[in-house]
Amino acid sequence: MLCKCEKEDQNQAADSPDLSMLDEVLDEYRSQAGSLVTVLQKAQDLYGYLPLTILRHIAEEMNIKPAQVYGVATFYTQFRLTPVGKYIIHLCQGTACHVNSSEPIETALIQELKIKPGETTPDKLFTLTNVACLGCCSLAPVMMINGQAYGPLNPNKAVSIVKDFYAGEQQASEGGENA
Repeated sequence: MLCKCEKEDQNQAADSPDLSMLDEVLDEYRSQAGSLVTVLQKAQDLYGYLPLTILRHIAEEMNIKPAQVYGVATFYTQFRLTPVGKYIIHLCQGTACHVNSSEPIETALIQELKIKPGETTPDKLFTLTNVACLGCCSLAPVMMINGQAYGPLNPNKAVSIVKDFYAGEQQASEGGENA
């Protein structure tokens, strides 16, 4: 029976990341104490997420125990261990958004995208996440898609925004085929 890490390793083996992309980052931070979070951030910027192969490589190159690197990567919510969609939807569930009915918006997005919070659509376009606060209380209820705030929302408006992104993707792919 395989542990969770070994199962993830098997799933990721097919698309092994190019470890050389990290060389410059590791050369800069390898000898700096307390730089692990920075290295993980830069690695995630390069790869889009932190597969176990990358975490092990960072541990080896920085002479840190793999469990410590994994522990940091799983402790901070900013780090992702699985691939995310092109568009990351952060749906605010803070107090202002909650009292202004963020739950029906969440339900509408779940139905439209056919995923639960924390999941990515099969076409790899959208990842839906709930967050504690986006700091846009005057727009409550609010969501952010790749850093752009949308609000105040209702379920129909949220779904319409997502459909606009889908339409833009369809236009881009059709434009690419005709080029």
